[in-house]
Amino acid sequence: MIIAAAQFPSVPGDIEANAARMAALVGEAADRGAGLVAFSELALTHYDLRLIAADPVGMTVTEEDARLAPVREACRTAGIAAVVNAAGRAREGAAGPTISSFVLGPDGALLTRYDKRHLSGEERKLFTPGGADGRFMLGGVRFALATCLDSSFPEVPARAAADGCGVYLASAFHDSAERVERYAELARDSGLQVLLANGTGIGSCGPACGLSGGWLPTGERVAAAAEWSGPAPGDGAELVLSDVRDRITLMADPAIAAIPVKECGEPLVDIRTAAPALLVAKDRHDTRGDFAHLRQGVLQRLLAAQELLPDGLRLQIVEGYRPPALQRRYFEEYAEELRAAFPERQEQRLHQDASRYVSPPEIAPHSAGGAVDLTLVTTDGDEVDMGTPINASPEESDGACYTGAPDLPPAARTHRRVLTTALTAAGLVNYPTEWWHWSYGDRYWALATGADHAPYGPMELDSE
Repeated sequence: MIIAAAQFPSVPGDIEANAARMAALVGEAADRGAGLVAFSELALTHYDLRLIAADPVGMTVTEEDARLAPVREACRTAGIAAVVNAAGRAREGAAGPTISSFVLGPDGALLTRYDKRHLSGEERKLFTPGGADGRFMLGGVRFALATCLDSSFPEVPARAAADGCGVYLASAFHDSAERVERYAELARDSGLQVLLANGTGIGSCGPACGLSGGWLPTGERVAAAAEWSGPAPGDGAELVLSDVRDRITLMADPAIAAIPVKECGEPLVDIRTAAPALLVAKDRHDTRGDFAHLRQGVLQRLLAAQELLPDGLRLQIVEGYRPPALQRRYFEEYAEELRAAFPERQEQRLHQDASRYVSPPEIAPHSAGGAVDLTLVTTDGDEVDMGTPINASPEESDGACYTGAPDLPPAARTHRRVLTTALTAAGLVNYPTEWWHWSYGDRYWALATGADHAPYGPMELDSE
């Protein structure tokens, strides 16, 4: 997954103009392969506390504010998320407005709202501090949110790391390169990958320096925008991109195994007879037809997803249920391939790397009947460009099998976006190392959606 920080000069007090510029940057980020774009502190109004204080109703927003509609629509059209930092209207029971990050998902709906917890002296005269940390899951990555001064408190990134976050997203209005450089130390100390969206222009606290960027957990800077020193020709907008695929929560993560299963007893059904509207691939060496079975709840959601596809496209099911013994064999065979290719790797690393492509058998979604490998085809059954063949490994595809892989052909990126939009709307979640793997009701689904348990556990087809 690629994420982007957008650096642009906000128009002071002009929410409509700034929202329109944000919407355009969302589209540009998507065209460059990003799955998320973050904006700087108070980018929706510019960091001008005087303007906000003079019109606390007109200069504050809620997630439903009509003035955010262009950004929501851009997210839906592009299929990516956006972190919009703005003056947030006071929550019910709160003393006043907040400096808030509104995280809009790929469907344009709110994923979460984070209210800045640590306010400067001038900010405290106008805003109320938030009371909870900001967290959300997207593309298999757990993100932490922070705003400017928050990052001066070591306990903020420390809590994020303890909560299992992989990426730290900061919106800020920093005034110096020296302050921006502290994010390298934050990344090293916390073990988090960091993305900073910093402001430009003259604000209430003076000029912001730009220099938005990204840092690896080692502290190495991997992306940097220009430093702002004054108005320049053009609008000065810039996107910096960072690859966070190494921060994806894999199937081997202990957090997955820790999720309890409360088996609901829902049966496995044969797709071919229960849902003839779904196309099932026939080139399988499986005389019993195990592969053509799924839990009933998954099947219902696939039918709903197919209805959401554009005219001319349909789903093709390649594999659903996989018996536990077969799952174990697949996992062990792939782990052995990696062991032979990378003899220097420790067993724990090999186990983790194998789980990018084949799930550990003890938590396998396929063996629970909750996962399906599928693709898009035309209504005549012809294949469309998805970027890689289905079941291409990370090694074979040079990472292009990842759903949010960079540098995909435009047609493949579009088809993946279409597939993702339909399946997500129907309630399934993707395993982001494999664009074709989607599931419902299993432990990975529970982690991705925040459910407290998984209703589907491993089962034998004969025991239904």
